[in-house]
Amino acid sequence: MNLPANLKYTKEHEWIRIEGDVAFIGITDHAQKELGDIVYVDIDTLDKEIAQNEVFGTVEAVKTVSDLFSPISGTVLEVNSALDGSPETVNSDPYGEGWMVKISVANPAELEGLLSAEAYGELVGA
Repeated sequence: MNLPANLKYTKEHEWIRIEGDVAFIGITDHAQKELGDIVYVDIDTLDKEIAQNEVFGTVEAVKTVSDLFSPISGTVLEVNSALDGSPETVNSDPYGEGWMVKISVANPAELEGLLSAEAYGELVGA
């Protein structure tokens, strides 16, 4: 299973990558494999403040629809427009082109409570 060590993870299967005071957020390789083919991503929180663990959107797969939970508090700065026409990038490149939102980092201390790649791997049995 692909679990980049430079990312932090949540128990709800989101990943987060910090670049300065901005965070990229997406779903993990494990999550997209469990969901099956991603057919639609719905994120309507652009320019909105969201709290840690708050739903910022949904992802629809052939099997189900799942909520997306924010690993940290902040304002949604950008939604990955590439997902509008080709949500399959979530399946093919979940940690790269398949990112879902960029948000501002409101409280860097919240990052401390997130899982390392090793801890997330243990959680999902990798």
